Amino acid sequence: MQTRTVGLVLAAGGGTRMGRPKALVRDDTGRPWLELAVGALLDGGCDGVVVVLGAAADEARALVPARTAVSVTVAERWQDGLGASLDAGLTALDEDQAVDAALVALVDLPGLPADAVRRVLGPRPRVDTLRQAVHDGRPGHPVLLGRAHWPAVRAELDGDRGAGAYLRRNGADRVECADLWDGADQDRPAP
Repeated sequence: MQTRTVGLVLAAGGGTRMGRPKALVRDDTGRPWLELAVGALLDGGCDGVVVVLGAAADEARALVPARTAVSVTVAERWQDGLGASLDAGLTALDEDQAVDAALVALVDLPGLPADAVRRVLGPRPRVDTLRQAVHDGRPGHPVLLGRAHWPAVRAELDGDRGAGAYLRRNGADRVECADLWDGADQDRPAP
């Protein structure tokens, strides 16, 4: 049976430090960060992408690329933080039993290259795969969660706490990506 890995773009937050929801931000050429994230995940080898929206969801939905491999889900409790966004994304994926793994990225990583996605995906992921990009040893994104890990990850999500502690405790394979990009998220407007 063909396995599938679906990318999750977490883009639900209000973007307090950014001054607006990050799902609405565009780069200096005018391209929406949502478009950049979806493109990196698909070009890097994901079979599809689910974009998780929250703050300004109606406005942000218009910036999601209209492609058959891309869908949107809304984190109703987005104000609770990153954990609620990841929970909403994994819940959306739970419905499709053909999905074996989720590759998680954040919308505020406009520099995420498809090569980093490809490297973290590595050989075809299985339901028990657990991988995390690192940048000069510093943990970051993207993160690959095999389906077998989803229930335990979801049980630990709380507020702005994501899957970091779970990844450390369960010995996620660390995939060095510093040669591809710096892994930095962009929390504030560019100067």
